[in-house]
Amino acid sequence: MSKRILVVGGVAGGASVAARARRIDEAAEVIMFDRGPHVSFSNCSLPFHLSGIVQNSDDLVMMSPEKFKKQYNIEARVNSEVTKIKREEKKIVVKNLITGEEYEEPYDKLVLSPGASAILPKSIEEITRPNVFTVRNVVDIKKLHDYIVVYNIEDVAVVGGGFIGVEAAENLRLAGKNVSLIEAFDQIMAPFDYDMAQILQKEMIDKGVNLIIGDGLKKINEDSLELQSGKKVAAKVVVMAIGVSPETRLAREAGLEIGVTGGIKVDHNYLTNDKDIYAVGDAIEVYNRLTHKPSRLALAGPAQRQARAAADNMYNIPHNNKGVIGSSVVHVFDLGAASTGLNEKTAKAAGISYDFVYIIPGDKVGLMPDSCPMHFKLIYEYPTGRILGAQAIGKGNVDKRIDVIATMITMGGTLEDLKELELCYAPLFSTAKDVVNHAALVGLNLLYGRFKQVPVTKVRELVENDEFIVDVREKDEYAEGHLKNAINIPLSEIRQRLDEIPKDEPVYLHCRSSQRSYNAVMALQNLGYNNIINISGSYLGICCYEYYQDQVSGREKIVTEYNFK
Repeated sequence: MSKRILVVGGVAGGASVAARARRIDEAAEVIMFDRGPHVSFSNCSLPFHLSGIVQNSDDLVMMSPEKFKKQYNIEARVNSEVTKIKREEKKIVVKNLITGEEYEEPYDKLVLSPGASAILPKSIEEITRPNVFTVRNVVDIKKLHDYIVVYNIEDVAVVGGGFIGVEAAENLRLAGKNVSLIEAFDQIMAPFDYDMAQILQKEMIDKGVNLIIGDGLKKINEDSLELQSGKKVAAKVVVMAIGVSPETRLAREAGLEIGVTGGIKVDHNYLTNDKDIYAVGDAIEVYNRLTHKPSRLALAGPAQRQARAAADNMYNIPHNNKGVIGSSVVHVFDLGAASTGLNEKTAKAAGISYDFVYIIPGDKVGLMPDSCPMHFKLIYEYPTGRILGAQAIGKGNVDKRIDVIATMITMGGTLEDLKELELCYAPLFSTAKDVVNHAALVGLNLLYGRFKQVPVTKVRELVENDEFIVDVREKDEYAEGHLKNAINIPLSEIRQRLDEIPKDEPVYLHCRSSQRSYNAVMALQNLGYNNIINISGSYLGICCYEYYQDQVSGREKIVTEYNFK
């Protein structure tokens, strides 16, 4: 007897379950329900309609119900809201949102993929104004786009500095709008550590976004926002992107177990506590393989894998659930920004002993056109050297580098493994010693105690305390901009000027990106100095870290001039 499989939610997770079940079983009856007018749309592409990169909102819809039926023999019912699960009878109650009709459908297996809804703070009365929008589906983005066009809106505020908020702000700015991005926490893009986020914040203000950090929304007016600080921001349209909440109402009312994170609790096969009901996607609680704790992860890639595993389990096909690590990438104007695994914040929260590498090598051979620096931060466990996570920001292929690290994490790799990893090389694509190999070598030097470093986050304190800092760049580089209290002893002269370097106090060395200063550190250590410390990230990293806060706070600079070359 063939199975009757019902799927609630027709986007990434739900559509993938349905398609996989069909590939396994041609005889199964597979029906998807979605309360919206579309199924299988490109959720992650929504913000790009605002800039015209995706010109027609209809192009965001990947497959129509008619095409689902013809190609896969899957019935996709849109404008159909599942209002109740009758577990004892193995039925669902469906409401046709066009006609208002309610009816029941029996199931052998039920899959919940309802996704997550945008968080809208109830404390703000004006949140229901017609000029307040969210970005969760094709209907949302079309409404937002059309409102801006019809009313010729110029001033737009985006509230929330996560993926959706940053991408919405970028695309609205590319469309020529006056854009403010408001983030209540102390940085945008939580997957990145504070030091790395400063690079993205610099890029946003350089491209004309009015970026406001550490200030939350208090009130929405007709043509402005009022923030908690009392500051007013011009805005005739508001995009709310402060986060999402898993859609768990159906599951809760049916008595399905909810996990500690607020997502639907599932086992390793994505089964709920009902043996005939599965759940996948943004609504569920997942297992983080690095922290060994439950978490939530609203990303399309994991949802696709969960969907396949759930469908396989219906047909007794085994699946090895390895948990999630959280890999993502985002476009921020001229920069790509990718991350995977743990950052410093999450490693600390999990109680994991760690250290990190921060390097800024070239993304390809310097002679090649479009060669650019890549900011790369690698987190590893101390003292094992096990790789825990990484973050990469630059104009080059950050996704490639982070994909390599994600693979190493999944395979349980260490710094030694990463050092020996053989990767593709040609001058137009990378360097012979790739960014990730370079990071592993620096990490091993730190792990084995071959030299000491201090991060860019501590340099302001060093300058304010008038610590002994040596800039080993050439004289012309120093003249273009330097730390206010640094002395200039170029690497090419350092062996002849040892009498200028004390042995009885800490001496901090830097260059442009830490490569020359590392060579200087090793030379001085071999000459009997045991008080030498390298500044990780060096002058380029210092300028990138200091710039945003200097601009918004008006504080005194610690450099004579910024240099971002």
